[in-house]
Amino acid sequence: MARRRNRYLDMESRHARAVRRNMVSARPGIHSCILVLDGLKPDFNIGKIFRSADAFGAREIHLVAVDIFDPEPAKGSVRWVPFTHHPDFATCYGLLRERGYSVVTFEPGRGQRLDRMDLPRRVAFVLGHEEFGLSFDPAGYPDILPVSIPQWGHVQSLNVSVAASLALYEYVRQHGRPLEEGFVRTGREHAAGEEWR
Repeated sequence: MARRRNRYLDMESRHARAVRRNMVSARPGIHSCILVLDGLKPDFNIGKIFRSADAFGAREIHLVAVDIFDPEPAKGSVRWVPFTHHPDFATCYGLLRERGYSVVTFEPGRGQRLDRMDLPRRVAFVLGHEEFGLSFDPAGYPDILPVSIPQWGHVQSLNVSVAASLALYEYVRQHGRPLEEGFVRTGREHAAGEEWR
């Protein structure tokens, strides 16, 4: 029990440092796509999703009902991708719609296939809890687009960080800006040994 408590305190401490660095360094990505992480577990997947969001130039990440998360698996990406915490999905949804974003949920076997749809330029991808799915009833939000990722295997289940990466890749395939418009490493950053930015 004490070991689990210490692990949580370590995660809490790393999260607090990541929040401070994020407030100083993070800037919106070059693409108009957002990831909404709805009630995800605070350990490995959130950090991995930050890495993909940074790699594909996602605008930002919104965390719904996630108080803290472990930034360690992000390998520094939490520093560069802006993120916002929301107490519930309704609050996040209201903000996204106010900003003109179309909202897409991933639901196996429902809606259009990701690889066959024209994604809106301003889109927010909602990814639910790995075991329990979405924290809200999509029927209460009739303008949300359900989307599925085609799968040919028996299990019909993808890790949430893999699903996020596929969504971002498809977005960039359809609406991606040229690579040279992305972040470029300057000589000063190279000398300091910092990340590409």
